[in-house]
Amino acid sequence: MEQALFLITLGLIFLGSLLADKVGHLTRLPRVTMFLLLGLLVGPSGLNLLPTSVTELFEPISVVALTMVAFLLGGELTRKNLSRHGRAISSISLSIVVGTTVIVWGGLTMLGLDPGLALLLGAIATATDPAAISDVIRQSGLRNGFTETLSGIVAIDDVWGLLVFSLCLALIDQSGSWAAPLLGAGRDIGGGILLGIGVGIPSAFLTGRLKQGEPLQTEAIGVVLLTAGVAIWLEVSFLVAGMTAGAMIANFARHHDHAFHEIEYIEWPFMLLFFLFAGASLELGALWALGWISLAYVGLRIAARLASGAIGARIGGVPRAQLHIYGPALLPQAGVAVGMALVAAESFPDWAAAIMTLTISATVFFEIVGPLATLVALRHVERAEQDR
Repeated sequence: MEQALFLITLGLIFLGSLLADKVGHLTRLPRVTMFLLLGLLVGPSGLNLLPTSVTELFEPISVVALTMVAFLLGGELTRKNLSRHGRAISSISLSIVVGTTVIVWGGLTMLGLDPGLALLLGAIATATDPAAISDVIRQSGLRNGFTETLSGIVAIDDVWGLLVFSLCLALIDQSGSWAAPLLGAGRDIGGGILLGIGVGIPSAFLTGRLKQGEPLQTEAIGVVLLTAGVAIWLEVSFLVAGMTAGAMIANFARHHDHAFHEIEYIEWPFMLLFFLFAGASLELGALWALGWISLAYVGLRIAARLASGAIGARIGGVPRAQLHIYGPALLPQAGVAVGMALVAAESFPDWAAAIMTLTISATVFFEIVGPLATLVALRHVERAEQDR
């Protein structure tokens, strides 16, 4: 009976997602937002229709889906793209991370929050949702300098965010253990890079030989699962590992027409389940748990994205029409933020409730509203290019 319920639920999820996708097309809303709302509806905050056997899939599905996204984003970090957009990618990503940390920290401190807690929340606010942003880009069908730069930013900004978070954790660590957070971040990121190189370079030369020009789906699945599994086993970042492996393959696989292009054809069922389960796991009541502090945190993160995105874009020398667009496009926030919050809550138990509640409430808001802001930003750039 349990097995039958499991299969029936999965079948209804896929059919319901088709309906949500259709509604998204009719309303011109991002399908990511529609899937999250569907997840909220069937999850504990809504009708609570998902059996435990299905929700237990969330963690492995998340790892596979995000590793696929990381591969595809890493594939955007080619020598050609970096030579064209490298200055903008580095300046905007660094400006967003530093600006978000400083503005959220400063704003919450002025509103009366403990400066140490405010600093941690500012660092957590740097995280984005690469899965949502990359799906909105793919759904839009646009391919231009803006989308190439945006994909490059999303590929590396969480790396900067993890480093800043680890530094902030060390700064306010009352036990005096400065080295532990920094060493942990170095191991997580450095280990992910080394793993990505170790998987990516051999894959660049060995894959795509059986079918000339493109790796087979079996090769794509095999490399993704191998990367994700070894990353978890070694306790390093599977996002960084996937991104690095994708970049290695895109830059060294001369015989590939499209580096792991097949991933785009097989990732959708995983992405669909990922977003729906993410929506089901969101706690809607957390939006109001801390009242005005939740609203202030969300407002400060939006202001920080807008201001620091514009500063980074100006330094990066992007076209004038795009100067104020990167901030709104980078509003989505998800899993990495929750991961940071869990680490911070474990390190500072007295602040655990505030950290988790604020992070979850912000995730609810930015996961629903963020993809829509990204889509509006893409359409704005498209109209600006058509008017030229």
